[in-house]
Amino acid sequence: MSKKFMQVAGVMLLGMLFGSSVVLAEEVVITKGKNVKLEYTLNVDNEMIETTKGKEPLVYDHGQGMLIVGLEKQLEGMKVGEEKKVVVSPEEGYGVVDPKLVREFEKSKFPADMVPVKGMVLEMQDPQGQPYPATISEVKDAVVMLDFNHPLAGKTLTFDVKVVSVEDAKAPMAAAPVVEAAPITEAK
Repeated sequence: MSKKFMQVAGVMLLGMLFGSSVVLAEEVVITKGKNVKLEYTLNVDNEMIETTKGKEPLVYDHGQGMLIVGLEKQLEGMKVGEEKKVVVSPEEGYGVVDPKLVREFEKSKFPADMVPVKGMVLEMQDPQGQPYPATISEVKDAVVMLDFNHPLAGKTLTFDVKVVSVEDAKAPMAAAPVVEAAPITEAK
């Protein structure tokens, strides 16, 4: 006999013994409007990038655009306790690399005491003061190439996820602010 059958039979027997009717609750699954707690580990190119293991789980409201599209799609329908490997393509993750987001800047625009090095990540600010990263992709004699693509653009993301809890959302969580690029003065 299946485990599920045994659970149902046990609940029915208890109901008959104590003269009460028992209603079996449906298993709660991740759907739009649910508040979800999720443990995850993110791997890119076989390297662990981020994990919640040993920390507080990620908490989000499903269907509110708080996660990357590919991850949120594949979490839909999962149950509490369920574990899954989720592979997200660049198109449904942080996007493909856009060559138009690699710009050239004169070295003279950088602070005099800064030595630009390929791979260095600079924190820029948009007009509202929100930070966003720019990575130095190349250093030439008089110019520095800055890449404004997300650092994980063009990468396939592999998440190992475990659903910790799924509940009705009490009130919508505030979505992360949308960051817009600041006006840029390019080197001529």
